[in-house]
Amino acid sequence: MPTSVRSRHVPAGLALTLLAIGGCRAAESSGVPAGYADLVALFQEWRRFQAPDVVDGVPDYSREAMAEQYAALPEWRARLDAMDTGGWSVPQQVDWQLVRAEMNGLDFDQRVRRPWERDPAFYANVYAAQSDVPAHEGPTIEGFIDLWTYPVPLSEADADELAGRIGAIPRLLQQARLNLTGDARDLWLAGDRSFAEQTAALSAFGDRVAGAHPTLDEAVGQAIEATAAFREWLAAQAPSKRGPSGVGKENYTWYARNVHLVPYSWGEQVTLMRRELARAHASLRLEEHRNRDLPKLERIQTAEEYDRRLNEAVDDYMRFLREEDIHTVRAWMDPALRAQNGSFTPAAPNEIRNFFNEVNYRDPLVMRTHAHHWIELARMREDPHASPIRSAPPIYNIYDARSEGFATSVEEMMMHAGLFDDRPRSRELVWIMLAQRAARALSGLYLHGNEFTMEQAVENAGRWTPRGWLPEGDLVRFEQHLYLRQPGYGTSYLTGKIQIEQLMAEVALERGDAFTVKGFFDDFFDVGVIPVALVRWELTGNRDPILVGPGGDVP
Repeated sequence: MPTSVRSRHVPAGLALTLLAIGGCRAAESSGVPAGYADLVALFQEWRRFQAPDVVDGVPDYSREAMAEQYAALPEWRARLDAMDTGGWSVPQQVDWQLVRAEMNGLDFDQRVRRPWERDPAFYANVYAAQSDVPAHEGPTIEGFIDLWTYPVPLSEADADELAGRIGAIPRLLQQARLNLTGDARDLWLAGDRSFAEQTAALSAFGDRVAGAHPTLDEAVGQAIEATAAFREWLAAQAPSKRGPSGVGKENYTWYARNVHLVPYSWGEQVTLMRRELARAHASLRLEEHRNRDLPKLERIQTAEEYDRRLNEAVDDYMRFLREEDIHTVRAWMDPALRAQNGSFTPAAPNEIRNFFNEVNYRDPLVMRTHAHHWIELARMREDPHASPIRSAPPIYNIYDARSEGFATSVEEMMMHAGLFDDRPRSRELVWIMLAQRAARALSGLYLHGNEFTMEQAVENAGRWTPRGWLPEGDLVRFEQHLYLRQPGYGTSYLTGKIQIEQLMAEVALERGDAFTVKGFFDDFFDVGVIPVALVRWELTGNRDPILVGPGGDVP
């Protein structure tokens, strides 16, 4: 299920313990090889180990603590590699690969990324809204605070808990000043944005709960002051930061193949993104030519029109999924999607909104496809995977190409399946979104290859996004900062999409006349939100070369 503050950081150990015990008991009673039960137990221990110790409410990311953690990693890998997986089922071996990928993620963090040392934004730990993926996008510090999980008005218990956790922010930021010794210039400069967002989130939340809980009011005020002081410290240190922020091409390739289990190298991803960018632009021009005599799509103008059209879009999309047999439709899917409709934001006639709002305000049905994210999150909640290892989202954003790739792939897939047959101008929006994803992905790749600075990445993404809908502003900078912090995230929308398209082709070839779109998607969902290479192994029995066995490694 999706993680939250309380499910991950307080009851998480208990929850995983129960999952591990349940998995072991099920293994013992069903004849499952005892080795798999050992894997489940190891996974539960591993999740506790990879989280740093918490001292006085603050996770310890000091040089000494991180060195001690890294020194212990070989023992964990040895325990995993020592397991004899030869007699295990494919799903059980898939779970082994997931645990291995997480261990590789910690290894990469320790060797290369070192966010506690190089990335100021790592210490911004307050989130006002839920992400549309199984966990947060990008690296998160232990003990992050998801304000959206606390219903307002707050109970006394929640207020006390938040007072303690928010009250630890000044101590956390004091530790950050000691830990942040890295020289990654673009990461350093972009960090200010994350703390500006933290200030806004704390201020808005403080206003909502003001006066009801004096201790919490004081904690929020002190956290806002500490955050402002930390921003001043970042600015004062900035002139001394001159080093590269990207992980480099070879490291990027290793991370993709060993952690996110994406088979493409840095160079191969550049080629794929260039191809998708060219395809999107060419297809857009042809769609525009075909539609040249049709009226252009006008933006939604009023709150009343917005509410009506967003709800109609959900109706239309759910009807299409059901009537066209795209996949099995459950009762909880409609409300999960409808809950994310949002609300109308006025804009001047020539004002460019957030890129995705420029799409959404012209035809909300187009964005309902990508909002399939929320159906997936509801599935994880309503119908969690039976595997105790897959029922918790993978750490290190290992899910990104599967989650973002699927949400992106269904935009074009549903178009080809007929969703926009009676809305030809809306087809243009699908190609515009694909072009934007490819443009920003290339910028992120060049950032990590240390061929672009942040400013060059921002300019490139904006220049190659059609119609000027990605001007230099908040969204493009947020995206490039995220992709720099989390290698592979920027390309995941399209590397995942490409893998899913390849998988559909492979499954269709194997099943022949028995292939159906509904059967493919239902089977695809049943595997869980895990890397597509692992989904492929379960659906076809074909194991990708990047999926090495115990003791192996990927070149």
